[in-house]
Amino acid sequence: MRPSSESFVRRVRSKLDELSSTERQLADFLLEFPGELASYAGNELAQLAGVSPSTVSRFIRRIGYENYDEARRHVREEQEAGSPLFHSSSTGTARQLRSVTTHFQQSQQNLAATFERLSDAVMAEIARAIAGAPHVLIFGSRSSQAFALYLRWQIIQVLPRVTTLPGAGETLAEYTAGLGERDCVIVFGTRRQTGQMERLLQAATRAGARVLYISDQASPDYADATWSLQAQCRGPGPLDNHVAVMALCDLLSTLVIDASGAAGRKRLAAVEQEHEELGDFD
Repeated sequence: MRPSSESFVRRVRSKLDELSSTERQLADFLLEFPGELASYAGNELAQLAGVSPSTVSRFIRRIGYENYDEARRHVREEQEAGSPLFHSSSTGTARQLRSVTTHFQQSQQNLAATFERLSDAVMAEIARAIAGAPHVLIFGSRSSQAFALYLRWQIIQVLPRVTTLPGAGETLAEYTAGLGERDCVIVFGTRRQTGQMERLLQAATRAGARVLYISDQASPDYADATWSLQAQCRGPGPLDNHVAVMALCDLLSTLVIDASGAAGRKRLAAVEQEHEELGDFD
């Protein structure tokens, strides 16, 4: 079997839901440092990832390669193509991880890797759909809830019906029961989400609502999403770097405000007037 044009990282992500616990441990390691597969023999990679050599062999076959050498050749081809994701090592020193320059450079790489996948046409289409939706639901659990709250805070200035899920003491059904085909559901699916996310995605799909799925390199794809955006969130240390996710939120907010047109400007003016009436900033 010859590798297809599908990238190594996409192959791994597409199988995340099917992996055993040890295979998932290896997958998480390779999603963080895919270039290591090109640098080490199979038994060396197993030691780096803390799994057995048999786990490496089994995992390589599961993601569609005949053997380790075939997977290694594919990764080397992607290295040569210049992807920054394939040029980072798992063996950096603690001093490097603490370096301001290292963090800054990683943020730059994450932004570049994220925004090079975007197109003006698709982003404009997403913004128009959000601006024209009767109701916008934005979901994020765990750390992703912060992104959902931030995006709502920005676009509610021009859109009257924007809701962040999950709310305290509320159920998903209280919101999904009324979803229609013109409604938009925005889901932040960065790694280690709760089961609520999958149930919301399924409900939105059943209702025919338009789904914008924003994930990272360590998260499975959602095949039924209307639009999928993948943010690069690799960090130089033990934590993910979410600079690119916040930049996506800023881009979306700006485009939605522009797409809201005269109605959006009218609401924005009304909001500003209410700020003055209520003395919100006094």
